[in-house]
Formats: sequence, C-alpha cells, structure tokens
Amino acid sequence: MSMYSRIAATGSALPETRVTNAELATRLAARGVETNDEWIRTRTGIEARRFCDPEKGETTTSLAARAGAQALERAGFDPATIDLIIVATTTPDMVFPSTAAHVQSMLGCAGCAAFDVQAVCAGFIYALNAADAMLRAGPYRRALVIGAETMSRVIDFDDRSTCVLFGDGAGAVALEASDAPGILAARMYADGRYDENVLGLTACLSGGAVKGSPFLNMDGRMVFKLAVEGLTGSAEEVAKLAGVSPSEVKLFVPHQANLRIMTMVARKLGIPDDVMVKTVSEHGNTSAASVPLALDAAVTAGRVKDGDLVLLQAVGAGMAWGSAILRWRTAP
Repeated sequence: MSMYSRIAATGSALPETRVTNAELATRLAARGVETNDEWIRTRTGIEARRFCDPEKGETTTSLAARAGAQALERAGFDPATIDLIIVATTTPDMVFPSTAAHVQSMLGCAGCAAFDVQAVCAGFIYALNAADAMLRAGPYRRALVIGAETMSRVIDFDDRSTCVLFGDGAGAVALEASDAPGILAARMYADGRYDENVLGLTACLSGGAVKGSPFLNMDGRMVFKLAVEGLTGSAEEVAKLAGVSPSEVKLFVPHQANLRIMTMVARKLGIPDDVMVKTVSEHGNTSAASVPLALDAAVTAGRVKDGDLVLLQAVGAGMAWGSAILRWRTAP
C-alpha cells in the first residue's frame, strides 16, 4: 500500500471560439443588455473566454476526453493501465450514463471504475480528494481526474451580473500511487444553508419537461464573502495538516472566478502575488475546469519544479469548497 499519490502530468482542452469582452458586449447589446470591456475587467479581471460550438462537436465530453488524453500522453500512461476515472462537471451532456463512462470509452480505458462528481466550481478539488484517498487505500494505482464544463449552455445572457463571468473548457491530471510525498493534505467542506438562493441552477427533468430555471443565478456579494472566508480557512487547515506555512507555497492555483477574490485570499495567506496563477483573464470562470486548466497552464509554462510546494483550491455552489496542498514530484 502506498502512502501517497502524485500528479504525474496535466492536460487541458479549450474550445476554438474565443470571445473578448468587446465581442460579448456587442452580442449583449443586440439583446438590450448594456456592458463594456472596462466594466467587466475592473470588476472581475476577465478579458476573454471560450465558448463551445456544438456544430463543431465541442461538448463537455469531447473537451474532457481531449484533456484526459493529453494528460495520459504526457504521463506516458497506457490507457489500459488506468484504474479510475473521475470527472467533475455540473454541465454533463446528458443525465446518464456519466461523462466519465463516455470518456472511458473514448480513451480506451474499458473496465476501470468511472464516475462523475458534482460540486460545481469546487468539483475538481472534490474529485482530486476522492482519487487521492482511493489511491492511498488501494488497490487502485493510476487515476485520471478531469474537470470539464460547458457553462455557456446555462448562462442567462439577459443577466449582466452573471453572463460575463463564465466560459467553457476542461483540465485533467494523471495521478499515480507513490511512496514519496505528493499530495500532502486535502480537505473538502460544504454548508447547505447557503443554497440555490445564493448560487444555484434549479432545473430538473420531470414528466418529459424541464422544471425550474434552466439558467444559473448568483448573489454575487454573498458568494464573494463566503469564497474569501472558505478559501482562506481551508488553505490554512491543509497547510497545518501538511506541517507547512502558506507563505512557503511556490505555486498558488486558486479557483479562477474573480481576480479580486484571488488577490484577497493570497494577501490573507501571505502568499506573494508572483506565485499566483492567473488565467481568469483568458478563461473566465470555467467552474470545475478552472483549477486544472490553470495548473496545466503553469506546468506548461515551466512555473513549477521538483519539490515545489503547490496549493490548489476552489469554491462553488452548495456552498462547497476545499483545498489541497502537495509537493510537486517529477518522478514517483
């Protein structure tokens, strides 16, 4: 039995269509919704986002499979050796089978365990935590953890407060059991008192019809407050469990929802701004794909080296949140 799991490689996938703030503002103006690049940038840090085009075959599943395949290739893992696939998504292409089952088929990993996790923007942290625990406990040795979303499908483009925030994409990590410390500590939290009235999407299928609202709604001020509190507290707890200080972090990968939230949490934790990954300007909020997309961007840019302390964290509807802290290992 191995005591740890480690990230062997990362991967990502983005839709082809890039939509700038100016382009989005033009689209919204045709609907009678007023906004502009400056308004969006100063409040969120977002400059552009990617939207899927279903006519090009871009779906949650296709993005997840692309990101997963890239992670497996970079790790040098034969798909047949994967024991576990977990996909975090709140925008699956269908109710069932799971996105993970479809990804398994597309990647040629038949026979392994495969399931989805639904914790919205916190989904990847939840999925990573679950995979880490299963690899530590055995008999699983290799896992693929993916965050994939097509948030453009559930945006109300008549609601300026939310439609400028979200984008589509997928990120993945290939994990393997390791005797050397990799993921040092990970924790998940939720508080259901902050329900769909704070952040939610109430639609469901019933009797052949969609019941509830098919668009997400958000109380921005409350989400901001809860996000800062939850992310700061969870980071402090995993750092304590790992026996390190947040100030020792060499790569900080927060949920890419809002630059002001990210900056405030980093300041409270004593983490220098130059170690924080910032992809929100190009990706927007990609929900469960946010953290793995940002991590892959940092890895491919050469921003992390063997032995570096890395902090990952996210917060989403539920409210759900969590953090994971790890030592980056280039070999088991």
